[in-house]
Amino acid sequence: MTNEDLVIGRNAVTETLKAGRSVNKIFVASGSVDGSIKKILALANEAKIVVEFVDKSKLDKISDGARHQGIIAQVAAINYFSVEEILEFAASKNEPPFIILLDELEDPHNFGAILRTADAVGVHGVIIPKRRAVQLNSTVAKTSAGAVEYVKVAQVTNIAQTLKILRESDLKIVGGDMSGEKNFTEADLTGGIVLVIGNEGKGMRRLTRENCDLLVKIPMVGKINSLNASVAGAVLMYEIFNQRMKRG
Repeated sequence: MTNEDLVIGRNAVTETLKAGRSVNKIFVASGSVDGSIKKILALANEAKIVVEFVDKSKLDKISDGARHQGIIAQVAAINYFSVEEILEFAASKNEPPFIILLDELEDPHNFGAILRTADAVGVHGVIIPKRRAVQLNSTVAKTSAGAVEYVKVAQVTNIAQTLKILRESDLKIVGGDMSGEKNFTEADLTGGIVLVIGNEGKGMRRLTRENCDLLVKIPMVGKINSLNASVAGAVLMYEIFNQRMKRG
């Protein structure tokens, strides 16, 4: 978290929320419940923004000594879109949706690299969870080399429910997983698709895996049995891109 990601102080946070800027999270000092804080919390609740109550000492550390008045907002590098807007964007291009879903990815460099590849292969949007995952911050933006300006990113509260909704829209849910039943080159990855990329260390959560229609694996013969999340994501995205190009 860098200073570029922070809005510090009650008035500044209030105006940020009123302006409709995308906010990843709001940190509030435990016990702060006076009038202006209540108004901010109401605005945050209306916008469905994650609020975390923390010790004042944590706010002191985050703000690096700046006068925070018991509240700090961590803002997004660029505004988020909705899942519906991602689907509408695919429809406007007359293309079957190509969506990436990141299941609790934690490393901003991986996120940025994935966005860069996503832009290269024509991904319509990326979906991330609001909690327990890296958000759109300045490090992600820098690592993406500008791709963050072109790839739509949506935040959702419930990954499993989102996958069910996307399946009802006739999208195939494909997860990248070492236990996959098919090598990625043997799977049919054409048509509307959601590619799920899991956490760097733990992979996909159980409930996410259970909501996939197909699990695909990347065969490896070396001593290391896994790839970096952004590298694995790039391999799978390019296979989807290749199959879509062949189908025209």
